[in-house]
Amino acid sequence: MRIIRSRSELATQRAQWRTEGQRIGVVPTMGSLHNGHLALVNALDGKATRRIVSVFVNPIQFNNLADFEHYPRGLEADAAVLEGTGKVDVLYAPDETEMYPPGFATRITVAGPDAMLCGAERPGHFDGVATVVSKLLLQTGADVAAFGEKDYQQLCLIRRLVCDLDLPVSIVPVPTVREADGLALSSRNRRLSAAQRQQATHLPAALLACIADIKAGSPVADSLQTCRDRLTGSGFNVHYLELRTGDTLAQTSTPQPDARLFVAASLGDIRLIDNIPLYQA
Repeated sequence: MRIIRSRSELATQRAQWRTEGQRIGVVPTMGSLHNGHLALVNALDGKATRRIVSVFVNPIQFNNLADFEHYPRGLEADAAVLEGTGKVDVLYAPDETEMYPPGFATRITVAGPDAMLCGAERPGHFDGVATVVSKLLLQTGADVAAFGEKDYQQLCLIRRLVCDLDLPVSIVPVPTVREADGLALSSRNRRLSAAQRQQATHLPAALLACIADIKAGSPVADSLQTCRDRLTGSGFNVHYLELRTGDTLAQTSTPQPDARLFVAASLGDIRLIDNIPLYQA
């Protein structure tokens, strides 16, 4: 596995692969890698002959400077994790100046998915996501890219972006990977104290209980309020808790076949997100 830090070196590698007829797969990440990221790498099995994993903590998608500064980083450890898979050809790790050279002045906005849920709460966040993902897809020349359903709103936004801009890349969705106690894997989990980590198990448990209530016939509004009360009682500050359709993310008050339950909630200053489909496959 090579570690590449510059766009020019990546372009040279990409050109070589193209002359060889290779098919390029990419997994964009912000590092601090865990098994959820490795599931994305594995999802490219049979879909790509060369794999790139990018590690870049993207400053323009953070609304909170402290959150950006505290985001866990560890490129050496990430490289060891990827090397251990035996599947990754390039770890692409540009710095901020390489990704956003002096004079950089462009932002990409994907209307619709950016105005709800995390987008409504974090203005400009998804502009930053759309901009950096567009750059990474173009820089890597990806034929296929894997994104996790844990960030389902982001997945919807990227699908829309690729469709609208005619980007020649296939998007592979990957189901959320969870700990044994149900907590969705996230790099932010590493910031939880031991007590907060124990509290965090109440998040997926409350979502599953809410889904069970809805499927048992309880009105959606009542089920959501009960779930919110459970989370608040467990020490969470709930930012949003909503039932939305899985294709357009439209809010729904009825249990649609493709509906998903979405939540963002904080323990102290650590913000956690999750979503679970109403009807599991």
